[in-house]
Amino acid sequence: MTSTIYFDNAATSWPKPPAVRAALDDYFGEGGGNPGRSGHRMSIAAARIVEDARDLLAEILNAADSARIILTKNATEGLNVAIYGTLAPGDHAITSHIEHNSVMRPLRHLESEGVELTVVENAPDGTLDPDAVRAAIRPNTRLITTLHGSNVMGTLLPIAELASIARDGGIPFLVDASQTAGALPLDVEALGIDMVAFTGHKALLGLTGTGGLYLREGVTPRPFMRGGTGSRSDVEHQPDFLPDAYESGTLNVAGFAGLAAGVRHLLEVGVDNVAVHERSLVDRFRSGVADLGNVVVHGPADIEQRCGVLSFNVDGLTSSEVGTLLDQQYGIMCRVGLHCAPGAHQTLGTFPTGTVRFGFSLENTPEEIDDGIAAVSEIAAWASNHPDPVAPDA
Repeated sequence: MTSTIYFDNAATSWPKPPAVRAALDDYFGEGGGNPGRSGHRMSIAAARIVEDARDLLAEILNAADSARIILTKNATEGLNVAIYGTLAPGDHAITSHIEHNSVMRPLRHLESEGVELTVVENAPDGTLDPDAVRAAIRPNTRLITTLHGSNVMGTLLPIAELASIARDGGIPFLVDASQTAGALPLDVEALGIDMVAFTGHKALLGLTGTGGLYLREGVTPRPFMRGGTGSRSDVEHQPDFLPDAYESGTLNVAGFAGLAAGVRHLLEVGVDNVAVHERSLVDRFRSGVADLGNVVVHGPADIEQRCGVLSFNVDGLTSSEVGTLLDQQYGIMCRVGLHCAPGAHQTLGTFPTGTVRFGFSLENTPEEIDDGIAAVSEIAAWASNHPDPVAPDA
């Protein structure tokens, strides 16, 4: 088997395209100034890097106005800007039961301060009935928020239908696209989504410490943070124009240089092609372990309802035991446990022990999937014959 197989792309993508490292070298050699804070050539070069990243992100999301792409340090910051900037005590919010803690923790905190919250139940495979969301709407509903693709089982939620429901009710709709931005086509204009939070270091192939939030025209959450923006330095109040209203403090310019290179690479490859490739890998793995009676792969049977993430369990072993065996004996890197989404595991029935999660990327190959199938098959065969969790020989 291959000495190292990386199936942890749902946590962060690896390896990055060579152009990402080249962009960092260019930044540190040519553009190391502070964007928007000075008029010298290095500051101007840094500002160009930031705006290049913003323009490319707008292109990959099909956002008509790149100024409506707010740059953040990750999806969590974008989600917090949207959630805290939209809700107030007495308001009502709707979400699903499989959300990541980046959504659930802000909502639960606001619930403790007087926001009403409805958590709509998902089916055991993670799918969500849009009519259940429609039925949960109240006169004081001020936000509907769901993920696009589950970080646990890869299930896609029906964001087009949910956007339509939200529009009909005049309710802002926020999408967490952490697992899908860059991995699946996401056209914010065609879908009519009000807000989309995304991270830069996963399928967009950039660095940690980068992300963003798209805001549709007319959507203006309260700024989450206020401070220096390099603009309107003559006043002590936060600017009210985009993107400055939401971008206080110096941005991670080096990170956005890398992110711009990652997005440019994706645009050259084609996000449609990424989606086809990753789904084919999911399907290959599922088919390869389908006859193993003690391996359970979670999520929808329909491959079109999935992104490139899947979870599974081996009967008789905990997820952490399987993950340790995959790492130490087969060189396969993955993630185990609850994946910061306890509600998703309650939906699956895998709480509190969790699952083994494989997250595939453009860089993974069918041969690596076959190695993964062989490794899981050996572990499953051993587990069926050994009731005590002692590591098998590879």
